[in-house]
Amino acid sequence: MIESLHSPHITRVKALISSRGNKERKEHGLFIAEGLQCAREALTSKKGPTLETMYLTQSGRTRIEAAGLDISSIDVVDVSEPVMSAMSSTITPQGIISICSLDDAAFSDLTSTGTSRFIYLHEIQDPGNAGTILRSADAMGIDAVIASPGSVDMYSPKVVRATAGSLWHVPLYTGISLQELTDHFPTATKIALTAKGEVSLLDLKIEGDCIAIFGNEARGIDAYISDDVKQVQIPMKGSAESLNLSAAASIVMFYLSHN
Repeated sequence: MIESLHSPHITRVKALISSRGNKERKEHGLFIAEGLQCAREALTSKKGPTLETMYLTQSGRTRIEAAGLDISSIDVVDVSEPVMSAMSSTITPQGIISICSLDDAAFSDLTSTGTSRFIYLHEIQDPGNAGTILRSADAMGIDAVIASPGSVDMYSPKVVRATAGSLWHVPLYTGISLQELTDHFPTATKIALTAKGEVSLLDLKIEGDCIAIFGNEARGIDAYISDDVKQVQIPMKGSAESLNLSAAASIVMFYLSHN
């Protein structure tokens, strides 16, 4: 068991979750997932990121065993509670930290079915929004989530935590421009949720593949809209001026999953 607060294991984990973690994650192809839920999905999912190393306290090991998870095939490192606290990015760690490899699926290999539903995130910055959108995409059966250059790091600890394990269920591609996406799926219908949307979501008719575009929380997407993109709005009966991005995206994804 590792008990030293000067252990290189702590340095390794903290480098991946620090303010410079984005660079570390890209250089080493690794990211951190904390807690039982992410560990469960990483261990049981047949797709998505691969779990490489797991750090466990005694309480964390008890949680893993109670969940019936098999960890015999991975590298497990037992650590003390103080060491876990030093590693963790959460206030009350569950005693489980997993180091996972980034999913190396190539965007060029992404295919459509003729009725595929894709979500495109254009320069969104809030990790909670990003993780919640990916979680909703999982619930609504969305075929893939694609993030633009300049978007929040989709493998940062806050985003991973907000996905609640859905990171292992929905194909995720990052650093893809809207032009690249359009060139890859030239016949897909493109819609964008905008403040100037002329089409009500309830009146939207989709035939074939569809790409739903969501823009930056502050700037929106209006400035990047081309003539081939349908601008959509969500009709609201209440008094709220607008919706949180992840809430609005969830509503649109619900509609797309049923049409």
